[in-house]
Amino acid sequence: MERYNHLNTYFKQLFGERTLKICIDGNFTCPNRDGICGYGGCIFCSSKGSGELIKAAPDISSQVTQYFESHRAKRANKFIAYFQNFTNTYDTTENLKKKYDSALIDGRIVGLDIATRPDCIDEKIAKLISSYMPKYKVFVELGFQTSNDYTGKLINRGYDSIKFTEAVKILNKYNIPVICHIMVGLPTEAKLISISEELNGKIYSFNVFSNVVNTIKFINEHNISGIKIHSTYIVKNTKLNNMYENGEYTPITYDEYMQNLVYIIAHINPEIIVHRISADPPKDLLVAPEWCLHKKWVTNNIDKLLEEQNLVQGMFFSF
Repeated sequence: MERYNHLNTYFKQLFGERTLKICIDGNFTCPNRDGICGYGGCIFCSSKGSGELIKAAPDISSQVTQYFESHRAKRANKFIAYFQNFTNTYDTTENLKKKYDSALIDGRIVGLDIATRPDCIDEKIAKLISSYMPKYKVFVELGFQTSNDYTGKLINRGYDSIKFTEAVKILNKYNIPVICHIMVGLPTEAKLISISEELNGKIYSFNVFSNVVNTIKFINEHNISGIKIHSTYIVKNTKLNNMYENGEYTPITYDEYMQNLVYIIAHINPEIIVHRISADPPKDLLVAPEWCLHKKWVTNNIDKLLEEQNLVQGMFFSF
């Protein structure tokens, strides 16, 4: 029994078989890096915009070709072109179309996944992205992280939560599935509270960060189809690392993350697909916490915890 909606299961139902993502570097930047709404990017983000695991290649088409020539392409027959790092809608629609088209060069590619920011979505961009449907299954990922706008300013996000609402409305208008990214353990947000809830005569108790409660409540008010849940981790050469070294930030513990993860799964919309439940930091850049390197440890243990507590996705969600 799956106690939450696993991405692999969803892909098998959608495409009829195992489907993998090809991570692509589209040579973008972000508006909170180039001065439009800030400099330096988010305080937790590396110089490569979380694209360290993408293999270097001279252009987008070469990245895709290189992937299909590697052993990884032998693990599946269908693939999704995933524009992963930085803000992959931060350009003119003409340039965006050229970049997206240059990735869709192989018949085995059945989907297009575009990671971006809420403040870089507008009608023209949504219309362009929707033009790839129905030939391709299209997703847009929005880096949201938290509904707390004070934390948003602290992490140099560069936009308020209302921008998320506006972006989701535009994407919904064009029937584009939205995947929301949230982070657990951001600075100022690691304040545990105890919550007890009754369901069918039984009392369930949760220890969870108060800002996580608020963020999940906020997300549940929006029409999104997927969620990526990340633990906050520290990598070298970031402002968050400076805060850590100066004693201004304490990373989230494994137990804290698992407690929050249990709460999140039990309270999100039961129709949402969980695209990720653990971060995937680059080993050579990770400063702390070390447990983030053990992704399978998290994915295996969350199933055990949910079973032990008799919890399933969305059991506390109210439509």
